[in-house]
Amino acid sequence: MNLGTDMRRRQFLCVLLSTAASPVRAFAQQSALPVIGFLSSRSPSESEAVVAAFRKGLAESGHTVGQNVMVEYRWAEGDYQRLPELAAELVRMRVAVILAAGGPPAALAAKKATMTIPVVFSAAGDPVRIGLVDSISRPGGNVTGMGLFNSTLGGKRLELLHQLVPASTLVAVLTNPDNPSAELELSEVRAAAKVLKIDLQEVKARTDQELSSAFDELSRIRAGAVIVSGEPFLDSRRALIIALAAKHAIPASYSWRENVLLGGLLSYGTSITDSYRNAGIYCSRILKGEKPVDLPVMQPTKFELTINLKTAKALGLSIPPHC
Repeated sequence: MNLGTDMRRRQFLCVLLSTAASPVRAFAQQSALPVIGFLSSRSPSESEAVVAAFRKGLAESGHTVGQNVMVEYRWAEGDYQRLPELAAELVRMRVAVILAAGGPPAALAAKKATMTIPVVFSAAGDPVRIGLVDSISRPGGNVTGMGLFNSTLGGKRLELLHQLVPASTLVAVLTNPDNPSAELELSEVRAAAKVLKIDLQEVKARTDQELSSAFDELSRIRAGAVIVSGEPFLDSRRALIIALAAKHAIPASYSWRENVLLGGLLSYGTSITDSYRNAGIYCSRILKGEKPVDLPVMQPTKFELTINLKTAKALGLSIPPHC
């Protein structure tokens, strides 16, 4: 028996076991480039476009993934309860900056996980009101990002939907109760419904089964239309929601034009891909030495109204000339 060879084999195995037991240490040793932690409440299968937009923003500002920056992705797959541990994992890796993607749930989890690593959120309807930043112009602390006005546009979406389905006196609004912005959006829709003299039915869903049950309920009560909240879980189930709306012949309004491109009836809001591109630019600026406290929350200036004429025809709806 060769004792020298046996000893070297044992030492080699010990090194392998040590590395396997400490993934954070192994990660730190392997990556000589700055690393962005990409924390998302969504899933990778439906996030290709926004990831591409984020990487485009990085590249526009001088950071190309794989050349002078790396990205570590963590996906909650629509389960917001996973976000705190995923955020903590990125903190343990000592990433240079965290991109909190997929709305307030990811952003709040990242903010709670660290007070020192810079955090850039990709989208938040009212970041001051939900406690992400101190103000739009002077965010304070280690967090900044992209404002969207998304949750505050619910009233306008109801108004547009009412123009398409004027005879309906009962309209539903679908939200995810796990999203901290849900109540803000509901308050906007309630105020608009009161002005328009529309009865509002509030339905909630945080799982696929609850989504199916929600549309069964809307069909049962004969809701004339539904407003779908533009939040991460519901975005990740875009195709399912559009299919359920078609199955029950319920006109639906969405936040993003991507829903309309897939067959949804109507959308009104900002551009989610622009938001991610700008988030990439902010991450790049931070990597170059700027601090979140000096980067104001970026506000959108462009709003899009998109209508799918084929879907409108299938629902027997006429498009008003002023819509």
